[in-house]
Amino acid sequence: MNIKTVTVIGVTGTMGANIAGIFASFGNAKVYCVGRDIEKVKKNIPRIVKSVKADAISQNLIPADFSMLEECVKQSDLVFESIKEDLAVKKEMAERVGKVLQPHAISGTGSSGLSINAIASCYPEELRGRFFGIHMFNPPYTLPLCELTPTVYSDEALKAELKEYLSKRLRRTVVEVKDSPAFLGNRIGFQFINEALQYAEKYKDNGGIDYIDALLGSFTGRTMAPINTSDFVGLDVHKAIVDNLYDNTHDYAHETFVLPEYVQKLVSDGKLGRKSGGGLYKLIKYDNGFRRQTVYDINTGLYRDVIPYAFPFADKMKKYIAEGDYSKAFERLVNNHSQEAEICLTFLLKYIVYSLYATEEVGYNVEAADDVMATGFNWCPPLAMYEALSTVADVPALIKERLPEICQRIDVDHYLADVQPSTYDYRRYFKSGR
Repeated sequence: MNIKTVTVIGVTGTMGANIAGIFASFGNAKVYCVGRDIEKVKKNIPRIVKSVKADAISQNLIPADFSMLEECVKQSDLVFESIKEDLAVKKEMAERVGKVLQPHAISGTGSSGLSINAIASCYPEELRGRFFGIHMFNPPYTLPLCELTPTVYSDEALKAELKEYLSKRLRRTVVEVKDSPAFLGNRIGFQFINEALQYAEKYKDNGGIDYIDALLGSFTGRTMAPINTSDFVGLDVHKAIVDNLYDNTHDYAHETFVLPEYVQKLVSDGKLGRKSGGGLYKLIKYDNGFRRQTVYDINTGLYRDVIPYAFPFADKMKKYIAEGDYSKAFERLVNNHSQEAEICLTFLLKYIVYSLYATEEVGYNVEAADDVMATGFNWCPPLAMYEALSTVADVPALIKERLPEICQRIDVDHYLADVQPSTYDYRRYFKSGR
C-alpha cells in the first residue's frame, strides 16, 4: 500500500493533531492538516511536531481549512476524519468527502465507538468498501494500539493491505474488532473507570475520588489510576463513551455504565478535567512556584487537598514489588480482608472477567483483550493479571468466592476456559509507586 498523501480532518483537536504527526513521521506522508480556522491550524503545527518528537516533519504538514477540504481530498491516498464524536456530524462529513474521494483512496474515521457501518453507508456505493474504522489511542506516539473495524461493505483484500500498512509502516499494534459500541479497548477500560467513579460516590465518606484512586494505583498494574485517567481523557469524552455504552449495550455490567450525578454536574459546569484546568482533580499553581494538587470532594462540592492515604495492605504490596517479590505482593492482596484490600481485589477480578466476556462479543480471539489493554491503556492486560494472581491463588475459585452476583448472571467457567498464557510479562506493569 503506497500512501504518499494524507488528509487529516480535525487537526485542532488533540487526537487529530497527534495522528497527523503519526502519518507524517512514521508514514513519511505529506499531510494536509484541515481545521475550521486555518490560523488555529497553523498555531497547532508545532504541537503536532512535538507530539512525535520529530522536527523534520514540519515540512510535511500543510495547513488547510474547510474551504480547501475538497481539493485536499482529491489529492489524497488516505483521508482520516477526527472530528466531533457525533454521528450526525460524522455522517455529514462522510457525504462531503465521498463526493470527491479518488477511486483508489482509503477513508477512515477515528471514532472511539460510533457505528462504522452507519458512517460507511453515507459514501457512494462504490466507495463504501474502502472505508474503515481506524481508532488510535491518545497519545498515539506512546500508546500504539489501533483498533481496525471493517464494515459489511469492506473489501477483504484491501483490509489486509491496510492492516499491514498500519502495522508495518505506522508501527501500530493492530487489533481487528467488530462494529460494536466503544469497540473493545474502551469498552473494557471505561467499564473499569466508570465503576471506579461509582465507587467514589459510594465511598464518598471515606474520601471518595482520591480514596478509590489510592486503591487502584500503579501497584495494581496501571500507569495511571482510573479516575485520574478519566480526568486526563476529559470528562466530556468519558461521558460520551459511557453514555453510548449504556444506551447501546445490555450486558451483565450494564449498570456500571451509568455516569454518576456528580460527574454530570462537573461536565455541565465546564469542569472537564486537565484540558479545562480542573475536573475531578485540580492543580493550583501559585506565583512563588508552589503547587497544590486538589481533588473534588463529592460531599461538599468543593476542592480540597489530595489525602496521602496509607493502607497497610498497599504499603506491603509496594514494598514487595520494589524488592521484586511479586508473589508476596499478590499474597498480601488476596489474603488481606480489610475493606480497602477487598475493594482492590474485587476490581481486579471483575477486570479479568469482563475483559474475557467483552472480547468474545467484540473481538476475534482472547489475545485481543491483552493487546488492547496493554497497548491502548498501558494496563497489565487481563490474561497477564490472571497469571499474576495465579501465583498465589486458584483464580477461578477466587472469582466464584468474591464475585457471586456476576457468577449467577453469566457462565464464568465458559469464559475462564479460554484463558491461556499471556504474551505480556505482568511484572513490568506493577510499580511500587501510588
